[in-house]
Amino acid sequence: MATKALREDRYKARIAQASKRLYTLKEGATYLGRSEWGMRELIWAGVIPVVKPQAGRKIFLDVQDLDQFVEKNKAVYR
Repeated sequence: MATKALREDRYKARIAQASKRLYTLKEGATYLGRSEWGMRELIWAGVIPVVKPQAGRKIFLDVQDLDQFVEKNKAVYR
């Protein structure tokens, strides 16, 4: 019974996250299946842009930029 509730909670969390426009670094890394340091390297290389509020140090990643990164890096292996 507990596993069913856990699955439902995870499902609800995914639905809530899917409707977000801006992700934290950790959420963006999870979204792309990369580590946080892997995401930082992409950001530092200028591959993925960030959203940075004028006040504060925290950065955010636009889900549209993450989706665009995925589309640009699709490849077909034969």
